[in-house]
Amino acid sequence: MESRISYSSEVELKTTLRELVIYIIFLINLCIGNGFSNIRSRADFWRFAEGPLLDGLYWDKRYNNATLTPQNKSYIYYENLLLGVAQIRQLKVRNNTCAIYPYFHTFIEDCYSDYHYRAEDRSDFGLGNGSEWKYTSASSLSLWYWGSMSWYNNGGYTFTLPRTKQESMEKLAFLRQNSWLTRGTRVVFIDFSTYNANLNLFCVIKLVAEFPATGGALTSSHIYSVKLLRYVTYYDYFLASCEIIFCLFIITFIIQEAIKMVKLKKEYFRSAWNWLELLLLGVSYPLTFTSVLASLGWCWIDKLLSDDHVYPDFYFLAFWQVRYNNMVAINVFFAWIKIFKYVNFNKTMTQLSSTLSRCAKDLTGFAIIFFTIFFAYAQLGYLAFGSQAEEFSSFQNCIFTQFRIVLGDFNFYTIESANRVLGPIYFITFVFFVFFVLLNVFLAIINYTYSEVRAAFEAIPSQELKLGDLFRQVSKHFCKCLI
Repeated sequence: MESRISYSSEVELKTTLRELVIYIIFLINLCIGNGFSNIRSRADFWRFAEGPLLDGLYWDKRYNNATLTPQNKSYIYYENLLLGVAQIRQLKVRNNTCAIYPYFHTFIEDCYSDYHYRAEDRSDFGLGNGSEWKYTSASSLSLWYWGSMSWYNNGGYTFTLPRTKQESMEKLAFLRQNSWLTRGTRVVFIDFSTYNANLNLFCVIKLVAEFPATGGALTSSHIYSVKLLRYVTYYDYFLASCEIIFCLFIITFIIQEAIKMVKLKKEYFRSAWNWLELLLLGVSYPLTFTSVLASLGWCWIDKLLSDDHVYPDFYFLAFWQVRYNNMVAINVFFAWIKIFKYVNFNKTMTQLSSTLSRCAKDLTGFAIIFFTIFFAYAQLGYLAFGSQAEEFSSFQNCIFTQFRIVLGDFNFYTIESANRVLGPIYFITFVFFVFFVLLNVFLAIINYTYSEVRAAFEAIPSQELKLGDLFRQVSKHFCKCLI
């Protein structure tokens, strides 16, 4: 029942999955396909901002080729209403935030480090007569951003684009001419939001251009397509009733598990299924709380859209809506796993669970050996190839790369070009020890234990019902009750 109710709360979003994918694809083409991903310098950023960005944000024609006046709102691709105005924000670091070797002092005077919170520049600069020249602290609800190079603060030097394309072009040209982007600039965010009434979806877009201390630029984007107005149609209200039923079930399960804890005391925590119940309740509790907050999204929306000349920051709402969807996914996953609890009386299922429980100690010892060798190779790859190959540029990337090698999804030329001697040795020995030796040992442990369990089950007369027998008995009992 838990899985059915959790599933029904998201079923409408699944029915519009194709439209959602199309919607995201068009936004990617709008924001990234028109030059954003090709930004490699600050000059490239200005060319994108004054060209493709403004062309994508300000549409002066309707679907019937009617001209829009400056007082009208922009409808991107004729169907997507631009909410408020777009916002551009940058974060900088101070000069002399890194050490220069004494020999190079005569050649290098300035030094700007990578971005970190303590090195952030918050002083006024440039003309100093507007928000774009003065540091602005963000509200407590704003979230930090996890970029490719660092975690970025939610404040910065911020300005919004005017309502018309011509005024926006003039403002961007003015900022470019007065060097709004400096050597200390480490990241620039472009934020705007749209609403599609056909799908009842808000799309919150964040384009990020990072300027690392090495020079150049890295671009990325976050596009959240979320349903912030949850209850519009009759079907939405049906889903709301399902959510209420879900909350009632959660309250019932909490009471039920509390009674079991009081009765069983320490014995309660010795069952893996009881731990799964607690995990489900632990996920369901914040899920219920978040659902209540999400249902009140219209209160936030009215406040954010009260002024058309201000950027409406939907990123906070969209972020937590996505977290809500993630919690629903996790909850449904464990609800499906819980099905094994009720089919465990079946002989085949009992054999499988007995196999896993009996070989648990052997698998624990094997896991220690496996990950010792696995992490040793990951450290070797990181130190030997990290400076040459992106797949080994961090210890985390090395771990994922080695899993890809085990699955056969890897380009051997990557490590061969990084180190012609050590690369082939690393690859051949890793495949031999991990793939041919350790993985076969793992399968041998499972096969040997399963053979033992199966032999034990065949020697003992089975007193357990099969699923078919159970269903037949239940059906006969139900028919007798009806007669």
